[in-house]
Amino acid sequence: MARFWMNSKTLTIRLARVSLPASRIIAAAMSKSTNKTVQSNTIALNKKARHDYFIEDTYECGLVLEGWEVKALRAGRAQITESYVHLKNGEAWVLGARISPLSTASTHVSPDPTRTRKLLLHRPELDRLVGAVERKGYTLVPLALRWKNGRCKLEIGLAKGKKQHDKRATEKDRDWKRQQSRILKGS
Repeated sequence: MARFWMNSKTLTIRLARVSLPASRIIAAAMSKSTNKTVQSNTIALNKKARHDYFIEDTYECGLVLEGWEVKALRAGRAQITESYVHLKNGEAWVLGARISPLSTASTHVSPDPTRTRKLLLHRPELDRLVGAVERKGYTLVPLALRWKNGRCKLEIGLAKGKKQHDKRATEKDRDWKRQQSRILKGS
């Protein structure tokens, strides 16, 4: 139950055991609504992967990064279009992911933008991926690089390659759906 009363200069609202001046509550509510900025957690997307492959399953894994790489990722300086995932000795590695260093990078570290980075996955996930890649002929492709709880995560997809006629069929379906939506909007 809320009670309202006026002091000499402020209106005070008392809710249960908390007592706050009304000006503070109104200011907090206004600041939340006016300073709303939509911030995406996505750092980089690999749109080409969904065009070139049938994605069967997706996995989210961590990355082993250096300090300058984290700073560059916060600035959004990453590209995963030409990258791929390689399994070696029971570990997953991402090759070809480009993280461009900032101009203010440390002087005692020589940054390598395309270095091989280790992926962090649980052992059962790794075993499942190794089995799919080696026995069934699947490929692992990076799909997205994003932030989750302050940590950088890489979404990888277990994929099969598309043939040229599959790509054409996908393009045709996409065009047809676009035309359908235009027709429905027009009528």
